[in-house]
Amino acid sequence: MTARRLRVTPKRLSDPDFPWWLLALGACALGIALAVALDPGWRRIVSVLAQGAVTTVLVTVLAFGGALALGLLVALGRQSRSRLVRNAAHFYIEVVRGIPILVLLFWIAFVGAPALVAGWNVISAPLAEAGLIEPLSVRDLSLLARAIFALVIAYSAFLAEIFRAGIEAVPAGQVEAAKALGLKPLQRLRLVILPQAVRTVLPPLANDLVSMVKDSSLVSVLGVADITQMGKVYASGSFRFFETYSIAAYLYLLMTVSVSLLARRLETRRAPAQPLKSVPG
Repeated sequence: MTARRLRVTPKRLSDPDFPWWLLALGACALGIALAVALDPGWRRIVSVLAQGAVTTVLVTVLAFGGALALGLLVALGRQSRSRLVRNAAHFYIEVVRGIPILVLLFWIAFVGAPALVAGWNVISAPLAEAGLIEPLSVRDLSLLARAIFALVIAYSAFLAEIFRAGIEAVPAGQVEAAKALGLKPLQRLRLVILPQAVRTVLPPLANDLVSMVKDSSLVSVLGVADITQMGKVYASGSFRFFETYSIAAYLYLLMTVSVSLLARRLETRRAPAQPLKSVPG
């Protein structure tokens, strides 16, 4: 007896699950592409916003990567045997999630960064007096770095809860079996818990990555030259608001839809194959 795996076949137009939404998005993208190809003004806007797209991608990748690492650390803190560590992690999550990202961005940029610089200068005062290092100035911390750090803090609290849910979804029997095999805590985490938790947390992580792409536009309030900031500057000087913000929306949509489709593809490939039925070999 053998089992045949499901085969993925292309969807037809008559299929009720046919992605008409993707077809509609493709039509909109085609319309914008034609406008860019036929109008030099549109091409000029694309060239300007493309410079900001590089910053948007950089902010998204660095901030989400940092949030993943910090969020996993906080989630492990929620699972700690120490009551102090558990409560500290819970306190961090509730405080950060309760503050709007824009407010947190301003606080870290204009309150946290100066406080950090002042604290560092106090600690390193003996080295500065000896001429070994130069005192740090607030201007030495770029607005881009402050914005990325703020997004890391903001999203780490949300990702921590996602990781916590994924870890708790791992059957207790798996953990007990790992203990019986003599695996140490870090080995259990790396070899047993995390590989199983990843499949559970992949869809919500993809959703948060899409949100990160969109929320990266908030860094424009600090003057960081991302898509939104470049579009705002160009539109205010050329008064071509419709064209500028249409292309800005198109670029964000292109990135978010690409991430969503890639995440769905990855989720499908990681899902275990389901047999149709047992048939004679």
